[in-house]
Amino acid sequence: MNPHPLRLGALLAALVLAAGGGWWGRAEASIHTYGRESFREVGNAFLLSGGSEGIVADGADLAAPDSSFIKFVNVTFWRNAESAESHAKMAHSTGLVQAILFEAADRDNIGGSAYGGQRSICCTPDLAKLEGCKQGEVIRRPSSDDPDWPVVVDTHFSANHLSVKLDDEEVHITKTGMYNLFFISCDPKVRGLAMSGKTIWRNPGGYLPGRMAPLMRFYVFMSLAYLLVMVVWFSNYIRFWRDILPIQNWITLVIALGLFEMTLWYFEYLNFNSSGVRPVGITTWVVTVGAIRKTISRLLILSISMGYGVVRPTLGGLTSKVLLLGLTYFLASELLDISENVGTINDISGKAKLFLVLPDAFLDAFLILWIFTSLSRTLEKLQARRSSVKLDIYRKFTNALAVSVIGSVVWIGYEVYFKATDPFSERWQSAWIITAFWDVLAFVLLIVICYLWAPSQSSQRYAYSGEAVDDEEESQSLTKGSDGDVGMVKIDKDRNAGVSSAFSLEDDEAEEDKRE
Repeated sequence: MNPHPLRLGALLAALVLAAGGGWWGRAEASIHTYGRESFREVGNAFLLSGGSEGIVADGADLAAPDSSFIKFVNVTFWRNAESAESHAKMAHSTGLVQAILFEAADRDNIGGSAYGGQRSICCTPDLAKLEGCKQGEVIRRPSSDDPDWPVVVDTHFSANHLSVKLDDEEVHITKTGMYNLFFISCDPKVRGLAMSGKTIWRNPGGYLPGRMAPLMRFYVFMSLAYLLVMVVWFSNYIRFWRDILPIQNWITLVIALGLFEMTLWYFEYLNFNSSGVRPVGITTWVVTVGAIRKTISRLLILSISMGYGVVRPTLGGLTSKVLLLGLTYFLASELLDISENVGTINDISGKAKLFLVLPDAFLDAFLILWIFTSLSRTLEKLQARRSSVKLDIYRKFTNALAVSVIGSVVWIGYEVYFKATDPFSERWQSAWIITAFWDVLAFVLLIVICYLWAPSQSSQRYAYSGEAVDDEEESQSLTKGSDGDVGMVKIDKDRNAGVSSAFSLEDDEAEEDKRE
């Protein structure tokens, strides 16, 4: 093996990020499984990532059983026949493989450099003289907090055997931190090295990785919040069911889907935490419900912005375009959420592929542009019709949307900064807020919509009608003459003018639909 030393900081960053990015396809839950996973050549070492998770240290009660640990179970290393046959049958140690477990803060204690040059993982002849390491092994310096860390577990092949089993050791975690596990061999004769078995990572509260544990509690609160909204909304929905608008039916569906999604996420995390296994089918089902909820929520906002049920009775010629956009957004959201959640167990993971993030971001930007363009037209129509009540509702809705968009842009900037300045996920204990923010924002916006379009006796007053004047106050003002008496002639003229104006607006809308 030709040594190609790399800078250790960049090297470990690349290794940890690569471990997270490719992990979801092969692992199940916090019990990391390995099915003949192949080592790859990195610098002057052969290396395989074993996982990365945030782990909370055991409590102060020394009498209590250890609850935070990483355990090796049936971990077996395999080498190819050519490598095995190059050794004598009676040889004692014919190949070394090391398991390296370290906390992210101690990453610089792995590897070294000779004469200020590039750093390497394995000990070279020059480094053996300078640092006293043993040639052919991983360079390890004790942590300033605990001389026993980083933990290194050695395993030697014997004679010309094809495999060797690592002892089923259990490493107890006494310091809260982000822990990384790598299996490394510095022996140039072990090309084709592979590994099978599993490792069990456990926190005091269960098998949930540290980043995900707070989310389980968060989904409990979100489920209760959606339940409260559902009770209040549905009680009014039943009470005024004769006056329900079509848009209020869609709001009811979004509330129900939100409650269903938050509840499903809680039970998915609860199962993960108690069993250590995260079935792909269950997670995919939860993700799909979430994608449906997000899609319908966005189409609801777009439909409201277009004035559906208020300025226009239907979406007309735009219906097919709205449905096509919804289907496209659902597919993009589904693929992105699957890549970030299905099978994800590493706290360093969740970095979706760029080609999955971009379509979702583009569609969101397109939706925002379409929503605000439609809102502008709807406000103009309401001003032309002098519908002050509807105009006031839509102005409040526009302000709420503007605040949510500004908040989203600011949060995206913070999220980019957070991830860019924390490549090793050392701030994993607060990383759950990144995910929680979007659910809270969607919930708050839903509350605003529920408030503005709440079921009531006067719901039909906000509904679409073919008259230019909708408000009772405005209608009454049109019935008064200059001397305070009722002017029947003036009423008839104004009503005829109003009907003519309404037909003109509808014709303009039809022409607009054709153009779009």
